Amino acid sequence: MSRTDRRRRRLVQGALAAAALPAASRSGAQSSNAPPAADVDQRKVLRLLFNSAETTFDPARISDLYSRAVTMHVFEALYCYDTLARPTKVRPLTAVDMPEVSHDFRVWTVRIHPGIYFADDPAFKGKKRELVAQDYVYAFQRVVDPANISPIEPSTIDLKIKGLAAARDAAKARKRFDYDAPIEGLRALDRHTLRFELEEPRPRFIDTLTYSDLLGGIAREVVEFYGDTIGEHPVGTGPFRLKTWRRSSRIVLERNPIYREVRYDAMPAPDDADGQAILARLKGKRLPIIDEVDIAIIEEFQPEWLSFLNKQVDALATSTGQLPSQFANEAAPGGKLAPRLARQGIRMYMNLAADNAFTYFNMLDPTVGGYSPAQVALRRAISLSYDVNQEIRLIRRGRAVPGQSPLMPHTTGFDPAFKSEMSDHDPARARALLDMYGFVDRDGDGFRERPDGSPLLIEIATEPEQIYRAYNELWQKCLGAIGVRVRFNTAQWPENMKAADAGKLMMWMLGESAAGPDGQDSLGRMYGPLAGNSNLARFQLDAFDRLYERAQVLPDGPERAALFREAQRIAVAFMPYKIHAHRIHTDLAHPWVFGFRRPLFSSQWWHTVDVDMAMRQQRLSERST
Repeated sequence: MSRTDRRRRRLVQGALAAAALPAASRSGAQSSNAPPAADVDQRKVLRLLFNSAETTFDPARISDLYSRAVTMHVFEALYCYDTLARPTKVRPLTAVDMPEVSHDFRVWTVRIHPGIYFADDPAFKGKKRELVAQDYVYAFQRVVDPANISPIEPSTIDLKIKGLAAARDAAKARKRFDYDAPIEGLRALDRHTLRFELEEPRPRFIDTLTYSDLLGGIAREVVEFYGDTIGEHPVGTGPFRLKTWRRSSRIVLERNPIYREVRYDAMPAPDDADGQAILARLKGKRLPIIDEVDIAIIEEFQPEWLSFLNKQVDALATSTGQLPSQFANEAAPGGKLAPRLARQGIRMYMNLAADNAFTYFNMLDPTVGGYSPAQVALRRAISLSYDVNQEIRLIRRGRAVPGQSPLMPHTTGFDPAFKSEMSDHDPARARALLDMYGFVDRDGDGFRERPDGSPLLIEIATEPEQIYRAYNELWQKCLGAIGVRVRFNTAQWPENMKAADAGKLMMWMLGESAAGPDGQDSLGRMYGPLAGNSNLARFQLDAFDRLYERAQVLPDGPERAALFREAQRIAVAFMPYKIHAHRIHTDLAHPWVFGFRRPLFSSQWWHTVDVDMAMRQQRLSERST
């Protein structure tokens, strides 16, 4: 995301100053070193940062991790992932129990706990509003309402809920979504019972029912009450509610005062010593354990790091605000916590993430796209020229492992022993491929031309931040070594995203994180019907589409695993994506934060950690003296 313009630099400075203030001193009456008021002393406040700005808190319209991290603590899905279990386990959240599922995985019935209430809001006109099954129906309807242009609309339609696509198409035709029209496969059978009927088997449909941030229960009257400003008024049944929001500067969540009685519990493995210790200390505590979450938006790496060192931020944790890679060696030389940080009681958590960093090739681009042997050879040569290990060593400071396929760690189909050409750095082979298919230097200027004699110029979209200059230099060095000319087109991240959606970029490097434990999601980046959506490469191959659709309906097992292996081979053979690496996240927390464990598939953890305010105050006093 963008970190460069002057306006945002001023916001960074303001956010840093704000983060240093006690939560109750927003009027400026107290200095940052003054003792907080007595009543505030008793409140537990978790101070975090985002390294990029949020956009909206309307679940149907969210496209960024930062906004999602907030909404998943405000809204609630039917199910969630256990806080400590590894591998992950799904458990009920607002549901009474696990769903009733038909033998063919087409009908899913869920009963919702009665007596769950939305946070108080003027939209309810002074009345308590109970969460009901229709609130989940409404959440799905809003996602497919064309007026909302939801980023997850294609994947939601791909669930094959009976009648959902027809409802969307009817709304497109009449320019209005009919929220009162029944949808065959999406019904509230009664006040607290929800039924999904699918056109095809979906053995892992329950994963979709864990999306608190996007498909959590939402009250229709709230949306209608706030209209176009609904993104500023998230009202859910979750542990927190929005208290203060200064766009691109500060977000404050406070305990939802009418949140139902939920007690901390989890299922760590018997041999998970850290997990067992967390459970022993926190089990039975009422959630949320803390009273407030105070988030500063700090978009420059240096202020991020300094805010943590100066104890203005309690943790650098999760993908919305983790340890900047530029300071990884300072914080953890050789992968071990620096002694000066260890002496302060700071804790370090390193985890292989369920994610990919990748560069996509636009398959419709006349230079790098296409399916002919020559075009495939060009993409494979570009991939072979690139030195992933140098990227990991020099740019990522060793905090990543080479990627071998689109499948991500911790997801089905991922095999840590699988090795492919995807991670190879072999300039000699790359040059041989180019020579074989007619990409040769005809005019003697040191750079190759295309087989028809026209110039061969690779254009890579990039961003203005300093770290991208390092990637650009590596790309230029690697492509230059095989005689390929490259040009970098610089734009802000939102501009590149808009161009990518429109199919106007030749190549662009970005990343993605898994939303759940099923590897099928990452294969969606190659699924033809998702071209122009999650399939940014616009890769379309009938054989792959059939394989993808077959894997979608099969339960996990040897037959599905074989399909995943074939999908990996296709990904390497056609190379629509160059998978660079799977990142190793390094999280840091001060000693007064207890209970943190990075979720594999979300950022939902703020309500399950404890903050020792007395210890924090003592350490701040030691610093001031």
